[in-house]
Amino acid sequence: MTKKERIVLFILASLNFTHILDFIIMMPLSNYLIPFFKITAFQFSLLVASYSISAFISGLVISLVIDRFDRKRSLLFAYVGFLIGTICCGFAYSFELLLAARILAGLFGGIIGAQVLAIVADLFSYQRRGRAMAAVMSAFAVASIIGVPISLYLTNLFNYDWHVPFILVGTLGVFFVPLIIKFLPSIKGHIVTRDKSESPFKALITVCIVPAQRTALIFACLLMMGHFLIIPFINPYIEYNKGFSKDLIPMIYLVGGIASLFAALYLGRVSDSIGKLPVFSWAVFLSLFMVLIITAMPTVHFSIVLIFFAIWFVLATGRAITAQAMISEVVKQEQRGSFMSINGSVQQLGSGIASLAAGAIVITDASGKIMRYNWVGYLSILVLIASLLLGRSIFKKLDKPAKGCFK
Repeated sequence: MTKKERIVLFILASLNFTHILDFIIMMPLSNYLIPFFKITAFQFSLLVASYSISAFISGLVISLVIDRFDRKRSLLFAYVGFLIGTICCGFAYSFELLLAARILAGLFGGIIGAQVLAIVADLFSYQRRGRAMAAVMSAFAVASIIGVPISLYLTNLFNYDWHVPFILVGTLGVFFVPLIIKFLPSIKGHIVTRDKSESPFKALITVCIVPAQRTALIFACLLMMGHFLIIPFINPYIEYNKGFSKDLIPMIYLVGGIASLFAALYLGRVSDSIGKLPVFSWAVFLSLFMVLIITAMPTVHFSIVLIFFAIWFVLATGRAITAQAMISEVVKQEQRGSFMSINGSVQQLGSGIASLAAGAIVITDASGKIMRYNWVGYLSILVLIASLLLGRSIFKKLDKPAKGCFK
């Protein structure tokens, strides 16, 4: 990998870091926001889902035209809009204003992830894409290792003020904008190779009529649903049901993030060598047991809780890296930006549906305890099994290990 490629991957990973941190920090803030606004579990799930649903809508709409523009300019436009929405979250002092700010952030945030994945897919061959995807998607681990623990620590430090993480993300993101402008190359190869007279609806029509693309998107949606079903209520479950302090909870994300960071770098290489599908299949299968343990957790020492979550983080990372690499290969380069935008939108829809479903299932008692969380775990297991079966049927013939060829 060249120095220029490493710089590009660093920038993309940095954007992913702020983008992902803004999205995932909402869920660890559940045990701050629910008592602050005096809202129900379902109302909290609306705050989580509002970002996801608006990101789904914007990503779907933008997919109609995104391949007609330079990917660098599209990414810059989306990122600046996302930062405005995030900073607005940091100054929201009512449930309604926060909900509106989350919708605004989601409208632009829904474009970022798809463009990052499309850029990686354009710049790296399929045989090298596992490592490139791992580098970019390791931002999730870094957000967990650094972003979430620091954000929660600062929240606790500033009198449990939940506004702090959003102000932090917005401020940090401002410093990445000049890096996009200076170092990210202009990417227009997809414009040259496409037919300028074709309908902007072609990507959506293609998704509907091409079985591989259609089923790949269903697969992506199911995978995200299976993952995000249990996430929104992890923190209140650990605090109110298991009795651990707010001050200990950041350790879950620190330990889990460190584990998944190393796993991302290792599993990316392994998937390039032996194939993405075997790594994906084992990650999903083993994660079923961890979901069952986490959502019906026995009374154990907090160190054991950390081990449970570290394993779960690693397996979730293994699923995500391999799944995205395989999904990106079902479409030609000239349509990849549109398709990955639709893919990102569908994933946002999946996470939004998962959040709403979890909020509809669980209830909180007067003490704040989360009831029926194990039901959410059972549903997550069923959805993950469905994604595993569908994924194996789609990618069995497509997945090919590397044979030493590079772009």
